[in-house]
Amino acid sequence: MTAGTTGADEVPEAHGGEWRGWREATQEALYGPAGFYRAGPEGPAGHFRTSVHASPLFAVAVARLLCRVDEALGRPTPLAFVDMAAGRGELVTGVLAALPAAVSARTRAYAVEVADRPEGLDHRIEWLAEPPRGVTGLLFANEWLDNVPVEVAEVDAAGVARRVLVRGDGTERLGGPVAGAEAAWLARWWPLPGEEGLRAEIGLPRDTAWASAVAALDAGLAVAADYAHTVDSRPPFGTLTGFRAGRETRPVPDGSCDITAHVALDACASAHAARCAPDRTPPDALVRPQREALRALGLTGVRPPLALASTDPAAYVRALTRASQAAELLAPGGLGDFGWLLQPVGGVDAAALLVDVADDEEE
Repeated sequence: MTAGTTGADEVPEAHGGEWRGWREATQEALYGPAGFYRAGPEGPAGHFRTSVHASPLFAVAVARLLCRVDEALGRPTPLAFVDMAAGRGELVTGVLAALPAAVSARTRAYAVEVADRPEGLDHRIEWLAEPPRGVTGLLFANEWLDNVPVEVAEVDAAGVARRVLVRGDGTERLGGPVAGAEAAWLARWWPLPGEEGLRAEIGLPRDTAWASAVAALDAGLAVAADYAHTVDSRPPFGTLTGFRAGRETRPVPDGSCDITAHVALDACASAHAARCAPDRTPPDALVRPQREALRALGLTGVRPPLALASTDPAAYVRALTRASQAAELLAPGGLGDFGWLLQPVGGVDAAALLVDVADDEEE
C-alpha cells in the first residue's frame, strides 16, 4: 500500500475511479444495482461454499435448535424462523423440511435477502428485504455479518491509525485519521499498537446491524454463525479478502467478487446489551465454536460400525455419507472453527439450548 500525503477521503482519479473508504466501496460492489449479490441466478453458492451448502445436516441441526427454542417459549403460535442473508433460500427450505409436522404447522418462515425472490421457492416462505418485527422464535444469520461492509484502518509511519481508501481496481492508500465513534470502537475492541502496517476492520456497522436484527424478536434466540475472532485474538493485519468461483482472491470492489472480513462477535454481543432498556438486564449471550454447537445439536461425525456394511450395505453407505458430511461441518481448521453467537431475548436461556449429545438422544 502507498500512503497518500493528503487527509482527504475522496479524491477523483483519472484511472480506477475515486478514492473511497472500504465501507462505501464494498456496499456498492456487493449490493449496488450491478453488485455481486444481485448478479446471476446461482447466487453466492456459485462462488463459495457455506455450511448450508456443505450438507443438509446443517439445516437439520438448525431445525432441532428451532424446536428447542419452541419448547423453551412454551410452543407459541405462530413460531417464527427468520433466515438472515438467505441467499436463494437454501437454509430456510431445509429447516422447513426437517421440522416435525406439528412444529411446521405453527411455523412462519421468513427469508431476508436483498436479491429477488428465486423462482420455485416454497410458497410458505415470506421473502423480505428487512427482518420482520415483533416475532417470536429463532433468527439465524449464517455468514451474514461478514458481508456487512466496514471501514479498514491501518497504522501509518507516525503510529497513527488512518482510514484505508480504495479505488475500483483495488488500489489502496491511507486517508485521514480514524476519529469519533470509530476511534472509540477501535480503542475498546481492536486496539492497534503504534506499529506501522498493522490493520483492523472497524466493526461498528456490524454491531449496529446485529442489534437491529435482534430487536426484531419479541422473544426467542438470535444466532450469528460466521468467521470470527475475539478481542484477545484479533489478527494483526486484519482479514479483508475476496472470493470468486470458489477461490480466495484479492478483494477488488468492482462487483466481480465477494468481499468479506471476519466478525468481532464479542463486540456484536455487547452492542445488543447496550441497546436494552436501563431497567432490563439482557440474558447472557454465548460465543461458541460451531463444532461445539453442532455437537450439542446431535452431529457427531462418528463412522458407522463396519459390521453394518455386511448386514445392510445401503444403510452403511447412507450412514457413512452422513458421518462424512458431519465431519466437514465439525472440522478444526475448517467449518468447525466458525463462531456462533447465541443472543437470547425475553428470558430464554441460551446455555440450556445447547445440551450434550447424550442428553439430546434421551429427549
